[in-house]
Amino acid sequence: MRRVLVAGALTAGVVILPAAPAMAAPLTIPGVGTFEIPDIPGLPPLNIPGVPAPGAPLAPQVTPAAKAVQAAESKIGAPYVYGASGPDSFDCSGLIQWAYKQAGVSLPRTSYDQAAAGTPVSRDSLVPGDVVSFYGGSHSGMYIGNGNVVHASTSGVPVKVAPVDSMPFDGARRY
Repeated sequence: MRRVLVAGALTAGVVILPAAPAMAAPLTIPGVGTFEIPDIPGLPPLNIPGVPAPGAPLAPQVTPAAKAVQAAESKIGAPYVYGASGPDSFDCSGLIQWAYKQAGVSLPRTSYDQAAAGTPVSRDSLVPGDVVSFYGGSHSGMYIGNGNVVHASTSGVPVKVAPVDSMPFDGARRY
């Protein structure tokens, strides 16, 4: 008799209780595989430091060019010294080389070598971080957007921002 009551109660429970919707979220572990992880309502989310929550937007990646622009702009006002490559004073190519070094990128030291390396870029395709050559390659600056470059121009003039059009454009390179 007890067996009949248990069986009846189980059957009634299955018939009376609605089924919960099956919810699962895929979890991919690189090198291991993808797994369906059930979502349990009412369970607090698992927060792991340094790991974005599922569905959370990823932090934007800062490119080496953007880091170089930030580094170069941080030196606006630093003195020009011929042959100097930072961190306190610069000549034109020294500023460019130093800024990219802060971003983990190795560039040639002289303006002429900077104008010959990298990937050629047209004036119409300039993006922040491009190295712009002027005066036949004897001077370099870094394009920072909005038609401007940051550069170390000459003795007595500190690192400054100037319009690209303020000097005779010779070419540009992307690193």
